Amino acid sequence: MSDTAVRVADATGNWVDTLAPVWSRPYLRLARYDRPIGSWLLLMPCWWSAALAAGISGQLSMLPAWVALYFVGAFAMRGAGCTWNDITDRDLDAKVERTRSRPIPAGQVGVKQALAFLVAQALVGLVVLLQFNRFAIGTGIASLVIVAIYPFMKRITWWPQTVLGLAFSWGALMGFAVAFGRLDTTALLLYAGSICWVIAYDTIYAHQDAEDDALIGIKSTARLFAERTHLALVIFYGLAVVLIGAAFLTAHVHVAAWLGLGCFAAHLGWQVRRLDIADPALCLRIFRSNRDAGLLLFAALVVDAVLRAT
Repeated sequence: MSDTAVRVADATGNWVDTLAPVWSRPYLRLARYDRPIGSWLLLMPCWWSAALAAGISGQLSMLPAWVALYFVGAFAMRGAGCTWNDITDRDLDAKVERTRSRPIPAGQVGVKQALAFLVAQALVGLVVLLQFNRFAIGTGIASLVIVAIYPFMKRITWWPQTVLGLAFSWGALMGFAVAFGRLDTTALLLYAGSICWVIAYDTIYAHQDAEDDALIGIKSTARLFAERTHLALVIFYGLAVVLIGAAFLTAHVHVAAWLGLGCFAAHLGWQVRRLDIADPALCLRIFRSNRDAGLLLFAALVVDAVLRAT
């Protein structure tokens, strides 16, 4: 079977399809390196937390190293999480138009090969984690419980996006665990705000598969909210902004951080106004735009950290 014939349906024309060695392509697709948006979204709370903790603690000189380590860790662990998700969902993925061309249901990678690849990626994440203090190592390892159960949630609850939020927002805790060796109110508020953000943007993402999910009995907030999705997004994006703002209040941030939060909120508002849940391609574009929203907030927190240090 040619490589062209086994490309993933919703991720074509990327660097994996055109530049990566042919033998590596199924594994890179399994880890989603052909569509890295999920890795970026996993990374954003890590970077927010790192920048905010650096500003509070005065450890600005450590921020570049933290940023680099979180980058490697986020891409490795998102790849491991996606591999685990595809192993557990291989039968369901074969029934959905958008996912049936993924490497396992398409027959490009066997389950044993996928498990070996999962372990390799997890070891990369462990190497990153071992660069930090014991409390941070324990905090990072604790997240694996949520990652392990997430793929099964869509079978038993209408709120799998909440479990994804718990997992994808874990980085909001890590910056404080690394900088202080503990978690405080600021970290928990940032974590809660990020969870609301994830619930909202993954609801947008899930609308791509709402019809197929209904046919095979998969639950999601997209199906739960349905025509009330815009209202739900206003609520959850609003909660995200309020909770992150509460974290900023407890952290006594400068005006730069507040301006960044304002830009973040404006971007989320634009998403709600622009969204048409009946247009899968638009849902995907709006979902992907959350990386830009996250980067706006991160840039503002870096400026805040620099201002604190001067």
